[in-house]
Amino acid sequence: MPIIEDLKLRGKYGGFLFLADAARGIPWLKTHQHAELEMNLVARGSVTYVIGKSSYTFYQGECLWLFPGQPHSCIDRSSDALYYVVSFKPSLIARSCHLEGNAFLKKNCPSKNTVLHTMLPPAKFGLIRGMMDSLLDDGLDSDTLNREVGYGLSSGFRYEHSKPDLLNAGLAYILQLAWDCQLTSSTERRATLLHPAVLKALDILKKEFESDCLDKLARKCGVSAAYLSRTFKQQVGVPINRYRNTIRLERFLEIRNKATRHMTLSEAVYESGFGSYAQFSKVYRSTFGRAPREIDKTLAPSKPAHTNS
Repeated sequence: MPIIEDLKLRGKYGGFLFLADAARGIPWLKTHQHAELEMNLVARGSVTYVIGKSSYTFYQGECLWLFPGQPHSCIDRSSDALYYVVSFKPSLIARSCHLEGNAFLKKNCPSKNTVLHTMLPPAKFGLIRGMMDSLLDDGLDSDTLNREVGYGLSSGFRYEHSKPDLLNAGLAYILQLAWDCQLTSSTERRATLLHPAVLKALDILKKEFESDCLDKLARKCGVSAAYLSRTFKQQVGVPINRYRNTIRLERFLEIRNKATRHMTLSEAVYESGFGSYAQFSKVYRSTFGRAPREIDKTLAPSKPAHTNS
């Protein structure tokens, strides 16, 4: 079953917004869903999701919608990817959407699990992006938001914005502008239906990230190693080894951020599935562009900002 993520948004916030930057972190790989409607706007590069049994790649200027009943997993981003991630609480949608054309936003899932997306006209793209950037100016810093995937991987994190009323009004306006573009869109779906062996491999890799044996993985998927390697790369967009190591790194970040007992760096590395510290160091450096010796500084759990609420 997909994980139901608690976005931990307190009552005064009608949603959250952050700018995901591939240079600051790794994709959020867990297949998950949440009670909030999610919208992504790609500002640069590309982002690839697995939704249902298909993968989708979105490019600069595209807006996509992820409904509460659509489990999704971000499986890859280009190295230069920048994309805005916005969530809208059902309460914010109910307050701001009254016309018949907007009723769809209150649904749990589109019919036949269709993935809705559109290419924004340049003027609308610039307007919406400018509004998002303005709202970000009064929120938490980008390093913190990227580390916490916007809503918080660390148990003590809470989303903060210095002007909640402005944030909520801005989110409501962004929602209306983007959805108006969706209603007039003629964009066709660009789904890649994943081979059953690739779907099985994705599931196995998320649960059994210790083994590097491609032959063993291929046998479990019922195909040859060469076929699985080639098809996985074609359909998912990244080699199996890179995907596996990204899962391990994600698991490492989760362990370091949520560990309830003292754990050394080496213990966290091995518990994450890496075969050696050298392997971990290579993956970490290629992902973050810095040495693991800076890890305590970059992965220290965030403390929520003090508020009077």
